[in-house]
Amino acid sequence: MTTVYESLIPQVQRPARYTGGELNSITKDWVQHELRVALAYPDLYDLGMSNLGLMILYDIINRREDALAERVFSPWIDFEELLRQHDEPLRSLETKHPLYEFDVLGVTLQYEACYSNVLNMLDLGKIALRTEDRTDDETIVIAGGSGALEPEPLSPFIDAFALGEGEEIIRDICDVISAWKLRGGGPRRELHRKLARIDGVYVPSLYNVRYQDDGTIDMIEPVDDAAPGRVSRRVVQVLEPPITKPIVPYIEVIHNRATIEIQRGCTQGCRFCQAGMIYRPSRERTVEEVVQAAGELLANTGYDELSLMSLSTTDHSEIAPMVNQLMDVYGDRGLKISIPSTRVDSFSVDISAAVARGKKRTLTLAPEAGSQRLRNTISKLVSEADILTAAENAFGGGWTSIKMYFMVGQPTETDHDIEEIIRIAAEVKAIGRKHIGTRARVRVSTSNFIPKAHTPYQWSPQCDPETLRRRHQILRNGCRKIGVQFTWEDPEKSLLEAVLSRGDRRIGDVIEKAWRAGAKFDAWSEHHDWSLWDAAFEECGVDPSFHAYRTRELWETHPWAHIHGGTEASYLRGEWLKTLEQEITLDCKRDPCNVCGMQNFDNSCKVKIADLVQYKIHDNSPQEERLMQERERLLVNLNPIDTGIQISPRPMAAGTSFPLPVRDEVQPTSSMN
Repeated sequence: MTTVYESLIPQVQRPARYTGGELNSITKDWVQHELRVALAYPDLYDLGMSNLGLMILYDIINRREDALAERVFSPWIDFEELLRQHDEPLRSLETKHPLYEFDVLGVTLQYEACYSNVLNMLDLGKIALRTEDRTDDETIVIAGGSGALEPEPLSPFIDAFALGEGEEIIRDICDVISAWKLRGGGPRRELHRKLARIDGVYVPSLYNVRYQDDGTIDMIEPVDDAAPGRVSRRVVQVLEPPITKPIVPYIEVIHNRATIEIQRGCTQGCRFCQAGMIYRPSRERTVEEVVQAAGELLANTGYDELSLMSLSTTDHSEIAPMVNQLMDVYGDRGLKISIPSTRVDSFSVDISAAVARGKKRTLTLAPEAGSQRLRNTISKLVSEADILTAAENAFGGGWTSIKMYFMVGQPTETDHDIEEIIRIAAEVKAIGRKHIGTRARVRVSTSNFIPKAHTPYQWSPQCDPETLRRRHQILRNGCRKIGVQFTWEDPEKSLLEAVLSRGDRRIGDVIEKAWRAGAKFDAWSEHHDWSLWDAAFEECGVDPSFHAYRTRELWETHPWAHIHGGTEASYLRGEWLKTLEQEITLDCKRDPCNVCGMQNFDNSCKVKIADLVQYKIHDNSPQEERLMQERERLLVNLNPIDTGIQISPRPMAAGTSFPLPVRDEVQPTSSMN
């Protein structure tokens, strides 16, 4: 018999978002399994089904004899309206059980703009919004993902945060909750205490936050002996076998291909990059493991395209033989390989050409900054010679389009750095015209820099919207003159992300106010409404500029001070201070250990403190000579271009603000509109 819920699905756009039953999905007997987990992705099915972390957790839980895992995604506006009209709860894809019937709701926090959707899913699932309002037997809400490492804004709504990599911690959480249920349950507070004893689990209700008169945090302290003073993220020592039987959606999703994570972590140390800091250390899969897994993936899914996923795929030490073996073994079957993340160098272009096999359209490069001075400041180990050589090899090798990613509003950035983006884009366009004439296409795509927790720039102010708009105007005018496409992000949306990414518990009230006023799908430009958030900030008496635009004291207590991401605060502080010195930090995969803190995680870092006494391999060995040559190349090629701009470091005492240069005043020639 068709239920009311099922009768609503055919009335909406893309009903396959809500039906379930896809190839390789798993539907287990509800009655026969003690522990029932709903894995929630607070955005559309079209995005969430490309999230590898969700698939890993789904696989791990469903392999347990005592548990089942089902999926749920944010419903689009049309389906939500129907659910509310008929007072129908949001249900899982596999068995269509309402969310409130699950023991656990596991929420993936992939980006801050989804936080309003988290509340929307709780409300639609008929789960009390705030932890303090949930009864003893109500669904336990646990959040993980990168957003969990700065948990305070969502802390009023989440029972527990799973910090770090999920393969081991999800098993521990399931063990604790399953045992708790078998014993007949009990007070919710007692379950919170049991969860807090798991390494890597943070339970906000067991901590108290004290504020100083100026609004900054005085202290974050546990109020229960079950809660540790500092919670460290979990790190998987050895990557588990890759998923080879993922769910295949009925409809096209954002990354409609098979995926293998060939490497986790990054050692390049770009100072703006949160992922590069919180996913350390670097761990690789072998060529043999990837090739074997690829065969199983292709057989189990029917895909003919394979994505080799990593934060920087071409940094894998065996990427060339890996690509060659994959093409040798599966190329005759029509395999296409996708490399989503590459370095800006000629080697990466060669690898991209090898996987393209004649179908060369758009190559993506990410210089991040236009001037060498600013690239040094952010420790982006890319020289202008690297960029131009990559463009030369790409257009000369048959590519017809290059997309270049840059950030606007980075620390110490001036208008000259913005003008350098235009200059280098013009040079890349000229290289394209030299090789393929008018067919050459170049696009400059910019994102607004957002300071993130657990990075060297966690002390940095967010660039104000007025300055961002002015610099967007400079780029828009300049790119139009040189025949280069230009895209940019809304400054107000970036302000919201800046507040959510470094806010404290007081932001929770703002999130709830904004959601009740209608905020949702804030990552979608057509639905993001800054006025709802602006009003919520005002009603709650919270000044967003305090969290976004203020330069933070070097020894200030951050809202995430009790959360250990792996990299030590001393290392991050040192990297922040190197910013004004324009001093790069070399890649520890090729150079000596930078002592970031990951060496303290047993067996997780390739270099231990004991090995740092003397950095020698063998005198005059080929490996040492190669390392030294690479070091010299970087140090020579990454010298800043003389811009005539003086940004001199000033002495700083403990507790004083980090000085930043005054932005140069260049007015836009016309309005963005």
